[in-house]
Amino acid sequence: MLLDAAREAAAEAVGCRADEVVFTPSGTRAVHTGVAGALAGRRRVGRHLIVSAVEHSSVLHSAEAFEAEGGSVSTVAVDRAGAVAPSDFAAALRQDTALACLQSANHEVGTVQPVAEVAEVCRAAGVPLLVDAAQSLGWGPVEGGWSLLAASAHKWGGPSGVGLLVVKKGVRFAPQAPVDERESGRAAGFENLPAIVAAVASLRAVRAEAAQEAVRLRELTERIRLRVPRLVPDVEVVGDPERRLPGIVTFSCLYVDGEALLHELDREGFSVSSGSSCTSSTLTPSHVLRAMGVLSEGNVRVSLPSGVAEEDVERFLAVLPGAVAGVREKLGAPAPATVTVVRAQELVVDSLGKRCPIPVIELAKVIGDVPVGGTVRVLSDDEAARLDIPAWCEMRGQEYLGEEPAEKGSAYVVRRVS
Repeated sequence: MLLDAAREAAAEAVGCRADEVVFTPSGTRAVHTGVAGALAGRRRVGRHLIVSAVEHSSVLHSAEAFEAEGGSVSTVAVDRAGAVAPSDFAAALRQDTALACLQSANHEVGTVQPVAEVAEVCRAAGVPLLVDAAQSLGWGPVEGGWSLLAASAHKWGGPSGVGLLVVKKGVRFAPQAPVDERESGRAAGFENLPAIVAAVASLRAVRAEAAQEAVRLRELTERIRLRVPRLVPDVEVVGDPERRLPGIVTFSCLYVDGEALLHELDREGFSVSSGSSCTSSTLTPSHVLRAMGVLSEGNVRVSLPSGVAEEDVERFLAVLPGAVAGVREKLGAPAPATVTVVRAQELVVDSLGKRCPIPVIELAKVIGDVPVGGTVRVLSDDEAARLDIPAWCEMRGQEYLGEEPAEKGSAYVVRRVS
């Protein structure tokens, strides 16, 4: 009875039938099960999958596994705000397309995707659309004619270890793991009943306050978006300024090591996240920031929880400038208005073996040493340079000429415009 009641409440929150809802051990498992089952159910149609370039890693890992088994995957690019264009999804559709995937909102920058428009494009082509709604379901149902939906309870404040998978009636679906009689044969094993009940209760609770709290959090995140560039020089605020989740705001600071900045803010009592390459064990930039073509160094993601106090936001804004300035000073970053003497038509900066943000810092220090029209060639073997040097050029009004092979690493060529 408790399980049935939880399923009905979850269906009401999602906007679907109760018998379309499956509880899984996690949101990741929901994605993996949904992608694999939908692809297998439509195997006769073809072996082609479409994903966006900024999907959660659970979707991208599913795509990698599918490709390793002989399937083909098309990746739809995003604009600088992190959003896809429905026309690009339409262009990616083929006669053998079995499934398309699109997140409802991005987990790193908060950009809300045009799910309803993409769902209509897919419906017209007879292709089911799987929506990863982990970030947005706590704020409201996902609009549009999607076919499958996945979500994770901990994203809306529920317990970890509970995921939702919704498969609409009429969608061809073939479970790929050993099955039993539970959860329509789509999630084997006994359900974690206490966690499921808690997950659905928390979803109902946050939904009851979502409309009012969304207004308050949007005002606070907009305050951060507007004031951070005024308080801190050389900052890029990323993500769509309008179509975005209420509680996420992301910005990147030039000449700052993201991990060092997180430590400085942590000492002041603020727990924030980063998509910078320096915070990853692989030392590679966030795939989301890479796809958007924005700066990855010094990246800070602020997630405002429900109930956060306005005073905490104000104190964060008061602490941030000093924290950034301290990190920049330690790294030897250039002053915002450095003026140097012209000495050469082209300079070569050897940044081999140096990690972000050092290659960009060294570029900034010497760009004034060449005349307008002159070039700087930055040698670097850091993967982040491939993203951060073009992003620096975009921010500072210089011309990025491209990447060239070098004896070690790559050479990134920049022409001075002003």
